[in-house]
Amino acid sequence: MTDRPTDPSLFPSYRQGRRSLLSARKFALMASVVAGLGVAVYGFGPSGGAVNVFSTPAHAQVNNEVSKVQQPIGFADIVERVKPSVISVKVNISEKVSKDDGDEDFPFPPGSPMERFFRRFGSPDFPHGGHRMITGQGSGFFISADGYAVTNNHVVDGATKVEVTTDDGKSYKAKVIGTDPRTDLALIKVEGGSNFSFAKLADGKPRIGDWVLAVGNPFGLGGTVTAGIVSAMGRDIGNGPYDDFIQIDAPVNKGNSGGPAFNTAGEVVGVNTAIYSPSGGSVGIAFSIPSATVKSVVEQLKDKGSVSRGWIGVQIQPVTQDIADSLGMKKAEGALVAEPQKGGPASKAGIESGDVIKEVNGQEVKDARELARTIGGMAPGTSVKLDVLHKGQDKVINLTLGTLPNTVEAKADENKDNGSPQGTDVPKLGLTVAPASSVAGAGKEGVVVTDVDPKSSAADRGFKEGDVILEVAGKTVSSAADVREALKTARNDNKNVVLMRVKTGGQSRFVAVPLAKG
Repeated sequence: MTDRPTDPSLFPSYRQGRRSLLSARKFALMASVVAGLGVAVYGFGPSGGAVNVFSTPAHAQVNNEVSKVQQPIGFADIVERVKPSVISVKVNISEKVSKDDGDEDFPFPPGSPMERFFRRFGSPDFPHGGHRMITGQGSGFFISADGYAVTNNHVVDGATKVEVTTDDGKSYKAKVIGTDPRTDLALIKVEGGSNFSFAKLADGKPRIGDWVLAVGNPFGLGGTVTAGIVSAMGRDIGNGPYDDFIQIDAPVNKGNSGGPAFNTAGEVVGVNTAIYSPSGGSVGIAFSIPSATVKSVVEQLKDKGSVSRGWIGVQIQPVTQDIADSLGMKKAEGALVAEPQKGGPASKAGIESGDVIKEVNGQEVKDARELARTIGGMAPGTSVKLDVLHKGQDKVINLTLGTLPNTVEAKADENKDNGSPQGTDVPKLGLTVAPASSVAGAGKEGVVVTDVDPKSSAADRGFKEGDVILEVAGKTVSSAADVREALKTARNDNKNVVLMRVKTGGQSRFVAVPLAKG
């Protein structure tokens, strides 16, 4: 029996796996190149012996050039400096429970001796007496050596006990100094300690593309550092009128709430407060409260335990392009006053519905959110100068800010339309209206919408039955005839869009409705 060379291509497995073998070879080659930087790489010469491919001067030169390539700079030095200022925040929250709460997860059959025992005497998960303790966990960071620390309001909201753990593993009791639900910030103070490492809040804003480091305690793991960049600025996530979040892509998860986002100078540029997560985990979209907001809020919380904001007393809305066109504005900027609140600073100063606030103390107002943030960032009692577009003319109004109420009361539509009259058609709009005074609960001003043509432009703009039209093209209306006359005047003035002030459920807004031709 003689040994013969075997052709591997004769085997079916060879032909089927050749593509994957080539792919594996390519991967191995790439790995060799990466792993071979700065070390000798060997091949085989015709004689089968090992040959140093860098033995020639040319190869040696290449090797020297490769060794000169600067390695990427890591964040270890920054992390080593700032990590001791970050803390884990654990809280106990007492939650009311009814007798039957938790039945679905109760481990014992109904009526069994064990079930009766735990129902009577309680357990950590199934307490008696109508309350149970819930443990929550978040992050935070020291802002002073004497133990003041920042975290999120939603981390300590309702807490009966707060405990912080520092980077070196030591635990301390803490008390809540003050909270601000509107910005989701809280200030706490550690008891029984001093000379803590603390972080500095950045003075300036980061730029889109800047590096950021998120440090916190995701899922209770403690002391976790992730890196990313600033993805966007000024994000509105629907959390409130003061939304001005920094969006970052550093992985942030549950437990990171209240933790800091550092820049490469080791300064806090934001406090991590929320994530966008369809899956429940990080998908690379996290939101941080800017350091400028943190500074302003923390100063007031430390001084008096609460936050007071300036208030001018207006309902405002964005200026859309349609609204800008109807008012003769070149750009869709500023904040449109839907309705000044009676007795508020704006009303006393002469601001009216339909006015557009364009500047505050000489600073342009881009939109309604910016106006809310600007005024809210000022102290009550501050004198401000407002540049306003009033009935097509620029006007300067000076007023003194009031104090923003803790709660904003909105009048509900208490009385529904009980047998309202049929109303009169306004065919150019696709609406049927009736005088408000003839409809129970609608008030005495304006006309009530009793029917909407689903194919009309009014329907496209969100009109619905029960809405009250107060003004059309700047003129008050109390009947269908008033509406038609205002539309006729607007059409004669060659306007393509008419602005209407509409009240829905006690809240006023302006709606720009295109005029039908003919």
